[in-house]
This record gives sequence, C-alpha cells and structure tokens, in this order.
Amino acid sequence: MLAVITGDIIDSRSLGNQEEWLIPIQSLFSKWGRVNETWEIFRGDSFQLEELDPLDALRKAFMIKATIKSITGDQLQKRMGPVDVRMSIGIGEKQNEFTPIGTRTGSAYFHSGEAFELLRKKEQNLMIKSDWEDFDREINLMFKLALILMDNWTVNAAEIVAIGLENPSLKQVEIASMLELEQQSVSGRFKRAYFEELMELDNVYRLKLKKLLP
Repeated sequence: MLAVITGDIIDSRSLGNQEEWLIPIQSLFSKWGRVNETWEIFRGDSFQLEELDPLDALRKAFMIKATIKSITGDQLQKRMGPVDVRMSIGIGEKQNEFTPIGTRTGSAYFHSGEAFELLRKKEQNLMIKSDWEDFDREINLMFKLALILMDNWTVNAAEIVAIGLENPSLKQVEIASMLELEQQSVSGRFKRAYFEELMELDNVYRLKLKKLLP
C-alpha cells in the first residue's frame, strides 16, 4: 500500500511571481523523488505526490504546509504569508506503476481524488481517505482541530516547523545559530507553532495506521 497526496495552492495569484512558491515546492519534492515518477505539478498551482510508505504521508503533508506558509512574497513586513495549501491524503493501492504519475490509477489515487473534492465543501485544508472509515473519521477530526493552529501559522512559525521537520537531529542551539537568533527565541517559535503537539498527532496517526496496514 502507499499514499497519494493531492493538493493545490490557495491564493497563488496573490503572489506577483508564481516562482515564489513554485521553486520552494519543486526543491522540496525533488528531495523525495523524480518529477513525473514521484510527483508532478499541473494546472499551474496543483500538485500530486506519491509516498511509498503511507506512515510518512502526514509528516510530508506537514512539511509541504510549512514550506508554503513560510513564503512571504513581496509582503515582507506581514506576519502571515499570502498563500496556503489544501491537501488530501489517499491510502490504498496503485496500478499502472510504470507510467507517469498523472496517468496512474488505483484505490490510493481514487481516495486522494475523492477527498480532495470534499476539501472546499467541508472548508477544511487537510483530509484523509482510506478503506477504513472509522480510521478516516477519527483522523479527520484530529486534522480539523490541528488546522486551527496550522492555518494560522505565522511565517516565522512555519519556517521553524519546516526546519524542525527537515532536521530532526538538530538541537535548538544549532537552529538558533543557523537563524542567527537566541536559543530562547527559537524555543518560543517552536511553542507558538505547537510543534510538539503536531509530532504527537503524527505519532498517533502512525500507530493507528500501522495496526491497519497489511
């Protein structure tokens, strides 16, 4: 089984230059695999990403969210970034493995597409769909609560989440040196981003999903 993340950028046209979000996302996705094999960007501001280990899907969704929310565009003095992202996670199987990602089918792709269609209707920026309805119901409620925090990340909060996710072995003093900040400031940013709580959510997601995977 695998996971498929489908997403689009909210308010992408508010950026004067589309490369301001496109380059960071392409750079992030390229760390995870090759374009057309593992990921693609289509219709200008939409994307799809395949994750072979569904246990890692939520952490990657967090990373995408943090990357997008840390973009400032030309609004450098504003606390909140001008763009956000909607994402659906589908868990299941895939077919047409040796074709470009945009032509693949299977339950993971169907689930991701169906959940994505519900995002606007539910006014929710992250949802999951699998073969297990009870799991979906419970995790989606957790997502809904977590989004109250994530949708309101400041640029600084999103940046610190991205750094923390990408460099899990770095100590706060090392991150402080990287950002040229006091360690106390870095600690405060992690707290305001609710980083530990998000990692707890990721752990719950992993534990519950692991019991269901074949």
